[in-house]
Amino acid sequence: MRSLIAMNKSVLKSNFALLNTDHVKLNKNWNYKNVTSTFYRLYYIDGGEGKLYNTADTVKLEEGFVYLVPSFTTCNYFCDSYLSQYYITFLEQSADGVSLFVSNRKIIKIKATDDDIACFKKILYLNPNRSLQHVSYNPLVYEKRPMLKNFEELNEFMNVSAYVETYGVLLQLISRFLTPELFLIEDNSVIRSKLSDAINYIQTNLQSAITVAELARRANHNPDYFSRLFYESTGERPLTYIQSKRIERAQLLLTTTNMPFYEIATETGFESLSYFSRIFKNITGQTPSAYKKHSLVI
Repeated sequence: MRSLIAMNKSVLKSNFALLNTDHVKLNKNWNYKNVTSTFYRLYYIDGGEGKLYNTADTVKLEEGFVYLVPSFTTCNYFCDSYLSQYYITFLEQSADGVSLFVSNRKIIKIKATDDDIACFKKILYLNPNRSLQHVSYNPLVYEKRPMLKNFEELNEFMNVSAYVETYGVLLQLISRFLTPELFLIEDNSVIRSKLSDAINYIQTNLQSAITVAELARRANHNPDYFSRLFYESTGERPLTYIQSKRIERAQLLLTTTNMPFYEIATETGFESLSYFSRIFKNITGQTPSAYKKHSLVI
């Protein structure tokens, strides 16, 4: 019960902003690797087939299903010959900086209902000029910072009725992925409440020094036992998880702000710019400057 209450509170802290939507016919050119977006993607497939995959999972794209790819979920996109899809991309913001899917970064697939299909069509009807067609379906183009900012700013020019209705319909689609079976993991199905607390603490204190001993103390466990439980539930050691979340936050700041690198290093809890740069490259394969340059060039 407490886990469900925590989930409900997390949902209430999150806000979502539409970026793009359209209904498109794709071919073998829809083939992109190692895409890690700062935003979410929703797909409804109404024809053809393709696949989404990463090192952890491979999910077939097939007619009659809806798919969610949470932000910062590294993913490869592939179509062999033909794929027809409705797509929606959107940003998430929360008061404490904690993503709703922080503990569930995976590709999620559900059977589409008539209501789901109506929701996709309704958002497209309310937002007819939010396609990527005039830009490119290539993430190397449309995920750059100026482009994302332009897409987000389109929400400011919507009439109030369409804006509120779009937001409500988007929440209805997101809610389809928030069932206990899909959203939570504890023992065999839901994350233990103490580990959930640790993950929330990490995400809201990235700018501070965080130690495994401190997290274990909060959970009333010794560090070795806590680390083992954390690994069993998340698949990562606590320090590895902390670093990955620091870099996720750094990627977001590099993409959406003009903060100097040393400020981003401080904001994400790194003791020096050189250490930040080294960890950033280890995780992303790029230096912060190269990543920033890539996000700015159209």
